[in-house]
Amino acid sequence: MKTILLGLLITLTLISCQSNNNDFDNYFSKSQQDSLLTNIVTYLYLPAPEATNKTKFQPQFRGFYAKNIPNFKVQKYYQAENGWHYFFLIRPVGSSSAFKRGVLGKFKLTPNSLMPIAFEEVANTPHLAEEVAKERGNYLFQELIKNGNLNQQIPMKQYIEWPDEHLAYDKKTNQWITIKPY
Repeated sequence: MKTILLGLLITLTLISCQSNNNDFDNYFSKSQQDSLLTNIVTYLYLPAPEATNKTKFQPQFRGFYAKNIPNFKVQKYYQAENGWHYFFLIRPVGSSSAFKRGVLGKFKLTPNSLMPIAFEEVANTPHLAEEVAKERGNYLFQELIKNGNLNQQIPMKQYIEWPDEHLAYDKKTNQWITIKPY
């Protein structure tokens, strides 16, 4: 009985430590988090008014993205030894407050900067209730940091809406593109 309880205690401790290792707060100060999240949101979100996908990183548009960061919440974050940064965040879905979308991605940072490079949205969940998006996204995040991709999970349509046979992420333009019309 003592062996079982000791094993359970060790397992719970390891899970707790692993969970804390994936906390955005463990990697960056609050001001750094705001700056990095603004940069991530600039990649993920629609272009600011009068901006294009090519111009959205120009300084005059930064205020638009900074103003929208309260709508995005980093759920999990992990920095791998090979320099890849993995994230799972919850974002708004259009004008609906009833649903959210989980976004999983990865990038590297420009040296001595909080500007992502080699940015990639790996997967987006379907529109879900926020708690369901968090639960499914947490599972996907663990798989992403374990494997570096979600290739095995892509067929799980209840978990991943994109990529699919119709949409793929273009790393050169940092946007989802149609590869096969619906």
